Amino acid sequence: MSEPRRLEVLRAIVEDYVHSREPVGSKALVERHRLGVSSATIRNDMAALEEEGLIVAPHTSAGRIPTDKGYRLFVDRISDVKPLSAAERKAIQTLLEGAEDLDDVMERTVRLLSQLTNQVAVVQYPHLGNAQVRHIEFVLLAPAQVLVVLISTTGRVEQRVVPVPDPVTEPDLMALRQHFLASLSGTPLTRITGHLAECLATVPVHKRRTATVLARSLEQLAGINREDRMVMAGTANLARSTVDFPLTIGPILEALEEQVVMLRLLSEMEQDARGVSVRIGRENPHGSLSEASVVATGYGPDASAKVGVLGPTRMDYPNTMSTVRAVARYLSRILNN
Repeated sequence: MSEPRRLEVLRAIVEDYVHSREPVGSKALVERHRLGVSSATIRNDMAALEEEGLIVAPHTSAGRIPTDKGYRLFVDRISDVKPLSAAERKAIQTLLEGAEDLDDVMERTVRLLSQLTNQVAVVQYPHLGNAQVRHIEFVLLAPAQVLVVLISTTGRVEQRVVPVPDPVTEPDLMALRQHFLASLSGTPLTRITGHLAECLATVPVHKRRTATVLARSLEQLAGINREDRMVMAGTANLARSTVDFPLTIGPILEALEEQVVMLRLLSEMEQDARGVSVRIGRENPHGSLSEASVVATGYGPDASAKVGVLGPTRMDYPNTMSTVRAVARYLSRILNN
């Protein structure tokens, strides 16, 4: 059997199975694909592919379906990730550019990616090792109640309402804000604690009790900013694909819900020359994801945070890879701006 034809037969089996969810027989391959050989030759090719562990016969069918190894060979032979259509690019651009802050950008990204791929979409928040204080705001809600807002250079906005020990006036609060901002603007979030201590030492004594509460709140908000977080959308798409998970969909949903497994997996995935990373079935080191595939890529200034999708191994890999890569590029552009 010739190598090019073997790959062509495997490609046809993958494409047909992804489209139909039905095991693929030699007769269907001859009818649907211009392979230029007889049905008997295709049967021989399929027997050879099965011997190599690239396709397998489900016990209830005469047809064949790809194995994880077969999908891997197919994915590795996708020489170029096709670009999206002008309409798809415009839809991504329009949706993401309308976002108001980083949380909104993240939510819009996963909703969009989930809709475009019909899979579960996940996005890690940008890694904040280099994030700095961009802005601080104190808003007086009541004489002894203040809304504390911390905005980082990555666009993250964290806020909380705190009771203060002494009634405070608007001018006093504005003076404290200016004092904190002058000391903390441009400070890395990882080093905010030391700067807050220095800042408090120069606050007038009669304002120090209130300033200490505000400082503690800023420190806590900076801690939230540093947490590794992700957002996801489209878990209903998994529920509609239960036929693709013959064992159980439960462990996959649990892994998504707990986030720790997905965050670890995303951080381990390194993209290839095409700008994406693909983990298929049992290639995933976490047993709960052995029936799923994950396609992801990095985004942002250092491409260390990931955006991607999770779905069954019976996935439209070319379309998914191109969509994930395109969304990541728009996401990077928006965050850089």
